[in-house]
Amino acid sequence: MPQLRKDPVVGRWVIISRSRARRPGNFVDTSDREVEDTDRECLYCQIQKKHPQSGESSGDVRVVSSEVYGNHQDKKLHRSKHGLYDVIDGFGAHEIIIETTEHLTNMADLDMDQIRLVFETYASRMRELEKNEQFQYVLAYKDYGPTAGGARGAHTCSHVVATPVRPLRVKEKLIGAKNYYEKHKRCVYCDLIRQEIQSGERIIYETQHFVALTPFAARLLFEMWILPKEHHCDFPDGIKGKEDDLALMMKVLLTKLQQGLEDPAYNFVIQTAPFARRGPDAEKWQTIEQDYHWHIELMPRLTRVAGFEKGTGFYICSIPPENMAEYLREIEIDDTITA
Repeated sequence: MPQLRKDPVVGRWVIISRSRARRPGNFVDTSDREVEDTDRECLYCQIQKKHPQSGESSGDVRVVSSEVYGNHQDKKLHRSKHGLYDVIDGFGAHEIIIETTEHLTNMADLDMDQIRLVFETYASRMRELEKNEQFQYVLAYKDYGPTAGGARGAHTCSHVVATPVRPLRVKEKLIGAKNYYEKHKRCVYCDLIRQEIQSGERIIYETQHFVALTPFAARLLFEMWILPKEHHCDFPDGIKGKEDDLALMMKVLLTKLQQGLEDPAYNFVIQTAPFARRGPDAEKWQTIEQDYHWHIELMPRLTRVAGFEKGTGFYICSIPPENMAEYLREIEIDDTITA
């Protein structure tokens, strides 16, 4: 029988259909991951050859400004009302993080030192963008593969985007965490980590400072959360002294996806606290340092969202999270990665 599970943070219900097959081979579509045969040189390789000093660089990581979401942070934000409609003129920042000078397509193929450098770059850019008092939120994310929004065979890169408003999905998490804290005087994520470690059935991998698990109410096949064991609401400050450990965790999980799930497309997003001490509603988030817990959501793209999900807000996950975690734990990877 299908089972309904409720996400303890945002209150979203997910349908877990136990009648479907337990192994991923029935769900993975590898057709859109074939690299096109082309003689055209990669755009990011061209940028680095033609403009070796452009943008900010740190080792083999390059930060390049983009116009996709606008890069107008130097001007004054202009907000207007048109009847019941709110409008903000183009304002924000979008930076592309070129993760290596080598033409590799997947972060899984980077060594751990390079992955650590990428995460350190995210943190550095977030701190810099926070200096602009007109920004309310900054998101670091990665798209790998066409079905996840990345280009076919593209140079491995990720993105940092700053916005003048707090995104709706971020607000859902903030409100859920705040409501739980007001009721229990504890962080919901800390309670979740304790329960999951005690149970062990949804744990995928654990390091000194981080734990990776399939969430109890997983939305997507083989969805994973990476959570710091030590409570902290901000990613940039929360990874200090733990960068190597986080690089190891990400290398292990991405390698498991690559080798055990036929190299699927994926997204990951870093969920960090907004710049909560700003704006007219700053008072609302006074307890954010206690109630919110930064984390990373890693989402392979193995199925497509259909009309029922879009019409109801429900997600349907066809493999129980416990079985997904078991499968991921059993994927063997090169011992030198974890040595």
